Amino acid sequence: MTVTPYNHVLDGLPGDELLTGLVEGRTVAKMEHGVELAWCFDIPGEKGVRAGRETAVFALRERPDGLVSFGLGGPEIGVGRAQFEPFFTAAREAGLHSVPHARETGGPATIWSAVHDLGAERIGHDTSCAADPALLAYLAEHRIPLEVCPTSNVRTRQVPSIAAHPVRRMLDHGLVVTLNTDDPPMFGATLEGEYLAVATTLGLRAAEIARLAKNSVEASFLDAAAKSEMLAEIELVALRETGAEA
Repeated sequence: MTVTPYNHVLDGLPGDELLTGLVEGRTVAKMEHGVELAWCFDIPGEKGVRAGRETAVFALRERPDGLVSFGLGGPEIGVGRAQFEPFFTAAREAGLHSVPHARETGGPATIWSAVHDLGAERIGHDTSCAADPALLAYLAEHRIPLEVCPTSNVRTRQVPSIAAHPVRRMLDHGLVVTLNTDDPPMFGATLEGEYLAVATTLGLRAAEIARLAKNSVEASFLDAAAKSEMLAEIELVALRETGAEA
């Protein structure tokens, strides 16, 4: 789950209260719903280098339980990825994973910068990497996961419709694509809804839907045992559905 500490503190919420809320929410989610939450602290890129510095300092100083990654969100046009390199370097050296947004509204150069300058291990919101064949090949070869949010992409007018969404082409090129909701309250999205929309509109087979689900597990920062358990569960469902299709 992505959290933007800088915005909350800027709006007057004390940092210790934010951390207390995260701890309490994580505990309740585990006890009442069996859901284990992990955090990504991200930089609101439009607020510049100061936001990057303060987000990194807050993340590394406080380091709450469950913090696993460091991100970069907000508008991309006019917000170069490279300016945040020192903060991503510090976060990676402290053991956090690099998960910046890139190439929803910027060009392919935004993704190259996210990879080379920020050490991206996963890229958020990529919608048109196919415009650069070299980039497409690089992402496929290095198995860098792409977090795709179809409903959000349509509602922010990055693509005209689900039918026009490039997720099918991404899969066909062997990219590690995952389906995500972005901001559920803002976009009226659910994860089930994303799968249904993509599967029905683009005509995905059961095996392809299973591949998307497996990609999400493999792209996560779960431990190996948890990944194996979830992948086995997906495989069982996929075999049953594939048999039904046959």
